[in-house]
Amino acid sequence: MTQSQPVTPYSLMGGEPAILSLVDRFYFYMDTLPEASEVRSLHQTDLSSAKSKLFKFLSGWLGGPDLFAQEYGHPRLKQRHFPFKVTEQGSKEWMLCMNKALYEVAMPDELRKNIKQALQDLATHMINTD
Repeated sequence: MTQSQPVTPYSLMGGEPAILSLVDRFYFYMDTLPEASEVRSLHQTDLSSAKSKLFKFLSGWLGGPDLFAQEYGHPRLKQRHFPFKVTEQGSKEWMLCMNKALYEVAMPDELRKNIKQALQDLATHMINTD
């Protein structure tokens, strides 16, 4: 008898390939959209480390393998972002890139809506300036 895998956002999106695609498209937009210049300026020239960390975080956050925690411990996102000046504008730019990327990954519309709202809440929570 085999135990069935739980249905998670990670599995509904298509697992690792879909998350890798989402992260790739997200950073493509961050790197190329002039209207994302503030959030892009917070990142290193080489985005490979940021891509890897976001992929690992999203994997666990969406119900897949908890790769980020395995490598770095608890995400503590707010604390990890303290060294960066995260403004309301930067948060909006981050969501602009993420929203564009989310529409390039096949998933049920209701799931996309829920993920967008959860990420919006998270992006707002990261703001650490007045």
